[in-house]
Amino acid sequence: QVQLVESGGGLVQPGGSLRLSCAASGFTFSSNVMKWSRQVSGKERELVASISPASIFRNYADSVKGRFTISRDNAKNTVYLQMNSLKPEDTAVYYCNTRDSGMDYWGKGTLVTVSS
Repeated sequence: QVQLVESGGGLVQPGGSLRLSCAASGFTFSSNVMKWSRQVSGKERELVASISPASIFRNYADSVKGRFTISRDNAKNTVYLQMNSLKPEDTAVYYCNTRDSGMDYWGKGTLVTVSS
């Protein structure tokens, strides 16, 4: 079955960096668009970034453009989110997700806290 496992979250000071990873299994990773989203408790989940199967197309939310970079390694079935110049408002649980055979799949998320 499809599994998505996020890692790399933690506590970081404003202006700092983190790299999130999402290990995928159970589907043909190299054929799927992969996405990162985030959610703050009590708010709607926000799409942060997406990447096409061959990494040709990458899209970002306006709130993270120029600071976050999404990438993938199809040989390792892993998608990454490099987050630089982090701000307190980036604090959230970050999820990776994909759509496969008409269904959306989500990982359990990894918590990113940006605070001094």
